[in-house]
Order: sequence, then structure tokens, then C-alpha cells
Amino acid sequence: MHQISKVGIISKPKIAHAPDIVCGLLEWLDERGIRYRCDEQTAQYADLSDYYSREEVPEGTDLVIVLGGDGTLLSAARVVAGRDIPLFPVNLGQLGFLTAITLNELYPELERALRGEHRIGHRRMVECELSRDGQVIATYSALNDVVIGKSMLARMIDLDTHVDSHFVAAYKADGLIVSTPTGSTAYSLSAGGPVIFPSVAAFCITPICPHMLTNRPVIVPDTSVISILSHGDEGTFLTVDGQVGEPMSKGDRVICRSSPHKISLIRPPKMLFFDVLREKLKWGER
Repeated sequence: MHQISKVGIISKPKIAHAPDIVCGLLEWLDERGIRYRCDEQTAQYADLSDYYSREEVPEGTDLVIVLGGDGTLLSAARVVAGRDIPLFPVNLGQLGFLTAITLNELYPELERALRGEHRIGHRRMVECELSRDGQVIATYSALNDVVIGKSMLARMIDLDTHVDSHFVAAYKADGLIVSTPTGSTAYSLSAGGPVIFPSVAAFCITPICPHMLTNRPVIVPDTSVISILSHGDEGTFLTVDGQVGEPMSKGDRVICRSSPHKISLIRPPKMLFFDVLREKLKWGER
């Protein structure tokens, strides 16, 4: 990565101590002559009149600082997708699988990034298309997962699933998750899916509360094309990274494939993947 001269800043709303954090960060950047582009929430924290929409924040920047939790990072990842701009995720949330940089590490890690000594992890994304009557009506990219689920009062959904034109199963379930390795520690894990090491080139197909207890999660290569046909009536919903999506109709098809885009995450130098699992999942220490 080349010299950092301008950064973007994206912040999670409703964080009580965020104004102090943001004002301190902007002062730190000013002292080093580093320009910044703030989203509206960041500007509110710092009482700034100038701000950009979240989609505009990355333009012309060398780094995007994300202040929040994993949800804020997922939103930022979709904005940055397709640009060669690393994300610097600072955990202001609770769990924080992806936002592994703590507040105490904020400035030391920024100093490392300015010196070009930072460690970057690359994460694959999944791309999905929603087609209706043979026409693609929506396209999304996700860092974590693509989920076909039901509304609270809907019945179980019938989902015919194919991988590379090979029939897998006619799932009768509350829904189906297609997750990346990054998303394997999110909704998929809660639904009984496996933890997948981030560099493994795979997707995981995880049924949500399947009617057949023999329906288990399936891991497929990320070169696969996953096709899911919904036979559900009203009450079926497509959700991307738990944040965006839209209602589905009977006969809609969701196509998932590997996205051409990857996300670059700046990681603490001493925090490796299994360290995160032990800390966040409370796995036993030796």
C-alpha cells in the first residue's frame, strides 16, 4: 500500500463515548497532516458541518477507518468492495470477530499503518443475484452471508438447491444460509455450521431449523455456482449480511457465486485467527 495521505472514517451511531474518540482521532490526523472524509455520523460526533454519504467516503482515500462493531464493518465492506482500499476496523461494539483492533490499539496500529508495517488479511466476498421470471431484478455483494429466510408467522420454506447444476436437496426449513469463511462465525455458526478458516476457498450451505434432521451443512468450493429456487409464497425474504435485502415471491431464484472483489482488513500483528476464536468464543486456554 502506498503512503497514507487521506483516510475515510465511518462510524457506528449511538455510541455514548464516540464523540471523544472521534475528536481525538481527528486531532491526531490533523497533527500529521492527514486529510479525512467523514460520513454523516462521524461528522455529528465531531460537530462538523462537512460530511459525505457513506458510499462517497472511500473516494480518493488510502485507508478507511471503521469505528464500531462487525455490523458497521459489513456495511463499510460493501461500500469499499471493488476498490483497493484497506479497512482499519476498530471495535466499539461487543463481540467483534472482524473488528479486532481495540481502542487501546487504535493509535499504535495507525502508526504502524503509516510506516507500512501493518498486517493485512484478505477476505473473499459472495455475490448473489435475485431473478424473477427469468430476469435479474437485484444484485448484491456480501462479506458474511446471503440468507433466504421466512418472516415470523410464515410457514417453513421449500427451497430446491443446486450446486453447479447438480441437485443437492429440496430443503424444507426456516431458511438457508450461504456463507463465506468470514461469515462462518456469524449466523451460520448459530445455525450449526462449521467454523471455516478465512483463507479456505469455500462456501458453506447451512439449513436453518430443517424439517429433516439429516439435513446438515455442506461445504463446497468457492468456484461453485449455487442456485436456490424458492417455492415459498408470501413471507420469504432475501437478506444480505443481515442488513439489506428484499421480499421474495414464489418461483424466485437466488444465484450465489464468488465475487470478483476481496476486502482487505488491517489486523493486529499478534492477533491470529485462533486467538480471536479463543477470545470471542471463550474456548479454553492451555
